[in-house]
Amino acid sequence: MIGRLHHTVVDCPDPLALASFWSEVLGTPISFRSDDFVVVAPDGEHSGLAFQRAPDHRPPVWGDPARPQQLHLDVMVDDVAAAHAQVLELGARRLTTTPPGAGDVYADPAGHPFCLVPRPGWASPVDGSDR
Repeated sequence: MIGRLHHTVVDCPDPLALASFWSEVLGTPISFRSDDFVVVAPDGEHSGLAFQRAPDHRPPVWGDPARPQQLHLDVMVDDVAAAHAQVLELGARRLTTTPPGAGDVYADPAGHPFCLVPRPGWASPVDGSDR
């Protein structure tokens, strides 16, 4: 091993706004904040998801090879329909037109695609219960 992943860094026009969105979606606090760089992680001693100011950021366009997705996050959820409503309320927008639970692709407020995926049987419940 050469190293360990520290942060996954996402370019965006407004790091605090996008970090706040992902903090709510993932239930993880903002652990570091500056004008141009914000981190969402369990605390200041953990790696996490970071957001870096990119004033000329051009958001990807889903399905357009001229402006590809750049990256996407898969968010594991216990209930896709409930998560669908929650991310829309937080400012996400739906990129697919299938019923919730069948190919759920969304864009975060800065346009980055992410998917809501049902929790696989091997994973413990996202909500912390033991069901």
